[in-house]
Amino acid sequence: MSGSESGRRLTVETEDLTLSTGGAEAEVHATDRRVFVEVDSARDALRIARRLPDESVSNLAVAELVRGGLTAEVRVRGRTVAVAGADARPGPLSHRLGVAPAEVRLAGLVGAGYGGLSAAARRTRRLFA
Repeated sequence: MSGSESGRRLTVETEDLTLSTGGAEAEVHATDRRVFVEVDSARDALRIARRLPDESVSNLAVAELVRGGLTAEVRVRGRTVAVAGADARPGPLSHRLGVAPAEVRLAGLVGAGYGGLSAAARRTRRLFA
């Protein structure tokens, strides 16, 4: 993954990573200009978010993503629930939640929640089948 602006260049070369914090795990992988953080549940996403550095450090990290032309996506069950960096377009929900300049995607949250409920229902049916 790399990005540049005004002669700056950020390069990251690695295999996929696993992030573990606060009892939650996330798979992290990247393409040329995007970092994807994949978690199994909204609960795990919240656990990880609570462990992030304070607001000033988080804002600096987002500013560096933007400067480098890079974007990070948080995905729950394959649904993008938040975007930070160059491609983020924060709307009223992001501002209301106080997470701008990150973008919160309501449709992703709803889809991830529904996917979690569906998975729980399938597991329950298997227990009684």
